[in-house]
Amino acid sequence: MTSNCSIIARASLLIMAVLLTGCSALASRAASNLADDLGSAILNQDDPEIVRDGAPAYLLLIDSFAQGDDASGAMLETAASLYTAYAAVFVDDTLREKRLSGRARRYGERALCLRHLPEGADDSKQCGWSRLNFDDLSAELEQLQKSDAPALFAFTASWLVWIRAHSDDWTALADLPKVELLLERLRAVDAGYQPGNVHLYLGILHTLRPPALGGKPDTGREHFEQAIAISGGHDLGAKVEFARSYARLRYDRPLHDRLLNEVIQADPRHDGYTLLNVLAQREAENLLAGADEYF
Repeated sequence: MTSNCSIIARASLLIMAVLLTGCSALASRAASNLADDLGSAILNQDDPEIVRDGAPAYLLLIDSFAQGDDASGAMLETAASLYTAYAAVFVDDTLREKRLSGRARRYGERALCLRHLPEGADDSKQCGWSRLNFDDLSAELEQLQKSDAPALFAFTASWLVWIRAHSDDWTALADLPKVELLLERLRAVDAGYQPGNVHLYLGILHTLRPPALGGKPDTGREHFEQAIAISGGHDLGAKVEFARSYARLRYDRPLHDRLLNEVIQADPRHDGYTLLNVLAQREAENLLAGADEYF
């Protein structure tokens, strides 16, 4: 599951494009402007270590707003998103990743619970979306509307990273079909909400397994290609995931090497993608270095 864990980690960082913008609901208009500027500064930072070292202080600030009983849905979505991104990308210790991804999923679940409580639930803090079986989850998702898209996205991303952190537990891995169900419902309620990210997640999920075990790599390829097209090719990470998830699964080395060389040769600096692209180029170099051994 190692390579799949890396895929989920990279995909989760994409939500940073919206998590700090969501902080506009924090408290005041002045704070909103600061949050927007901070979000832009993070995404356009070309030194990931600065983000890694500075993020913990912001995590504590978000906790102070999100832990109260009166926390808004927007605040909980932001908390889920920030913890998801930090746990997935900047935490190497397995136990810490489990703790932080667990907190992210709780925040994401609470955000969705504020919008819709599953049947029989009476507590928005423990409403149990993650505990529903597949059929009950499918039925509850049918009740969600377009306005629920931000919470649904935050919960889905946090659940993916939680599964990554618990990749040694087959019970956790068994939740992957539920995550796919969430993503498909998100597309149904609002096809325009984070479409590139949603296609990337779906590409990942469809290429986690070979066809003999139920995978749908050709469907996954279509999703990766759509994710790349939606960003205009500026999100270099989508090409990395295309190479790692699809090309390696299909043992298509020409496609694999072409995609990764395109990433390495590209200018990583593009508004809103710089941080993601610097990380993508590092990963592309690692994948190419190990290509002879893999193929």
